[in-house]
Amino acid sequence: MNTQAGITSGASDATTAFRQVRAVLPALASGFSAEDLTAQSMQDCSPGKWHLAHTSWFWEAMILSAEPGYEPVDPAWGLLFNSYYEALGERVARPERGLITRPGVEAVLAHRREVDRRMVAWLGEGRGDARARYLVQLGLHHEQQHQELFLMDMLHLMSRSPLDPAAFSDEPRVAPAQPARGGWSGFDGGLVEIGHAGGGFAFDNEGPAHRVWLEPFEIAADLATNAAWIEFIDEGGYARPELWTSDGWALVKAEGWTAPLYWRREATGWSTMTLAGRRPVNPATPVRHISWYEADAFARWAGARLPTEAEWEHAARARPDALANTFSEVWQWTASPYTPYPGFQPTEGTAAEYNGKFMANQMVLRGASFVTPDGHARASYRNFFYPHQRWAFAGLRLARDVRRESSGGKEGSGFREALLAGLEASPKRVSPKWFYDADGSRLFEAITDLPEYYPTRQEAALLRVVAPGWSQRFGAGAVLVEFGSGASEKTRIVLDAAPDLAAYVPIDISADALEAAADRIAQAYPHLQVRPMVGDFLHLDRLPDGIGEGRHVGFFPGSTIGNLDPDEAIAFLRAARSLLGEGALFILGVDLVKDPETLIAAYDDAAGVTAAFNRNLLARANREAGADFDVEAFRHRALWNGPESRMEMHLEARRDMAVHVAGRRIAFAAGETIHTESSRKFTAASVAELAGSAGWRVADFREGPPPAVALALLET
Repeated sequence: MNTQAGITSGASDATTAFRQVRAVLPALASGFSAEDLTAQSMQDCSPGKWHLAHTSWFWEAMILSAEPGYEPVDPAWGLLFNSYYEALGERVARPERGLITRPGVEAVLAHRREVDRRMVAWLGEGRGDARARYLVQLGLHHEQQHQELFLMDMLHLMSRSPLDPAAFSDEPRVAPAQPARGGWSGFDGGLVEIGHAGGGFAFDNEGPAHRVWLEPFEIAADLATNAAWIEFIDEGGYARPELWTSDGWALVKAEGWTAPLYWRREATGWSTMTLAGRRPVNPATPVRHISWYEADAFARWAGARLPTEAEWEHAARARPDALANTFSEVWQWTASPYTPYPGFQPTEGTAAEYNGKFMANQMVLRGASFVTPDGHARASYRNFFYPHQRWAFAGLRLARDVRRESSGGKEGSGFREALLAGLEASPKRVSPKWFYDADGSRLFEAITDLPEYYPTRQEAALLRVVAPGWSQRFGAGAVLVEFGSGASEKTRIVLDAAPDLAAYVPIDISADALEAAADRIAQAYPHLQVRPMVGDFLHLDRLPDGIGEGRHVGFFPGSTIGNLDPDEAIAFLRAARSLLGEGALFILGVDLVKDPETLIAAYDDAAGVTAAFNRNLLARANREAGADFDVEAFRHRALWNGPESRMEMHLEARRDMAVHVAGRRIAFAAGETIHTESSRKFTAASVAELAGSAGWRVADFREGPPPAVALALLET
């Protein structure tokens, strides 16, 4: 049932827009009894009848009364249905609006019809100056605000009944919910402009447009869901004072909060009160009816924070497709207090009291809800409520800071960021390049000695065959550049075959492993210049200075090229060609497609060394990224993916659990995996295709005996 109407582009004139908007509240009220519409459930709520009457009073007080000699429909209306306008005289205190039993509902509706008749006549005569025309727009948007307030207040009233009555057979909704997208959207920050800059209606508090400096940040693509909130409850979210502000914790204790407003724990699970009566909580839908205190505590529990209103608006404007349900589900709490923008000027006249007087002790919400009238929402809209209030259709969207990577040459910060990005992706994944800290490198060397793991010994044997002939093409004073050098054991075969090399440049992401390997090579080959580089070989800008002017020869053994997805592999080989320069050669090691039994055994050995190597990634996360993985709660899995011609390694969660990484919470379901490695297997044809896509040509291709690996010599 969609009873919402809006100020749409299809409205032919102000009279049409007025009629459309004014028709909504009576339609919403038509399903309620007179008793329903008169009752007041708490002091923050107003009776439904009061909303019907106040919105009519507004048109008289703000517009019609400015006409010379105007006589109000009923002079008592100002006293009875003024809300907070001090300049317009005395009024009934808000907590006592439910005591206004007279006039009755029918009299209020009759008064409303008469005001409508007078306003239509006024609009038809084209009266009023520019200020009056603005006030008409203000009146329409004021009316729309009360349409949503009416539903908020009537829902709260229905919730106070032990009968859990439904206000509607189905919840009224302006637009369908959008599907969840998952993940986070990053923004670089910088100097951005927010606020209403003209063009179309805006409340005075939305301006003026002004510049704000933002640090880099990420904002969640999706709203926080009921499923996540249930986890928050189950993990003691309402019982952990460290998650809450002082005022929030005091309120939790004083009010006995244990769940969002309207939630109730049933024998079959949680239920909640909706405009269509009490319904089971849907885990997939966004959480509603939470205070700012709860939103802030939840964000802290989730290892994130609430966005500032400037971050929210910048994200919504700069990349509107990056956020799901921006305006269609719930208003979203921000971290920003409701204060005036620089240069704020309230609307002139009586309407000056509309927003400015409330700019203290309240918090800003952005977006819109599922019942916000069509045409009412916009990116600059600033809704506001007190931090303790819960009856609004309010939820949240998480944000977080983007941590800047260290420039000091250590890999720990880069690992942390990559780990977080991978674990928060769907499905979860982590690049295999992070296997190789000192412990990981040591474990991998142990893997190469296992009877099941054929690639290392088969490649080394093949390299001894081809290196003497291939090295003759290097020329004097050549430089060997090894990508992802590890322990550099195979390097010795090439160094022995090419004694006139001028320099050796090993590149590895693990500083500890690289330093140890480079020291060993330098001691064994004292006349060779050894210039190690710590870094990600996928993202290198230049080689060290002073390494000689001979031909550069790339060396990438170990079938590591198979760990990259096809696009990454092409990008790497293209970047390597640029890095090595004109006339370069490249020795590429690949594993070949073979029977799955041989492949699986190589990645899941009987002694469990590969499993330890895989799980060391979690141990490294605990050491370097502030994680709290229970390493033994994950099992090693190796499988052959035939359609993709690749072996895969995964870490599979043995049970449901939550893990924290650098203060952020990552949920795992039993059976869910982290994809840690894909090792693509090749044929001679696929190697030629790969090389050609990156601008190389296969000069020679050698295949070893079964279980077969291959070496390719590439040239530019």
